[in-house]
Amino acid sequence: MPKASASTAPPAEPASYEAALEELEQLVGRIESGQLPLDQMLAGYQRGAVLLAFCRQRLEAVQDQIKVLDEGMLQPWAQE
Repeated sequence: MPKASASTAPPAEPASYEAALEELEQLVGRIESGQLPLDQMLAGYQRGAVLLAFCRQRLEAVQDQIKVLDEGMLQPWAQE
């Protein structure tokens, strides 16, 4: 039976929100170019969904921390 190659291993979790966002932007650009074969486009879409979920999770975690710091009440953003 053939062994699965290392290229079939799932990509690592992004190191940070910024890294995930950058990878997601690059991925969207490649998909939108229309130059990817169908199987790579599907893999890119799946990776994009993982990256999007990661970014949303990080943003929600930060929002929860802000709520705690502001004693449960979100403060309006004031630009100076």
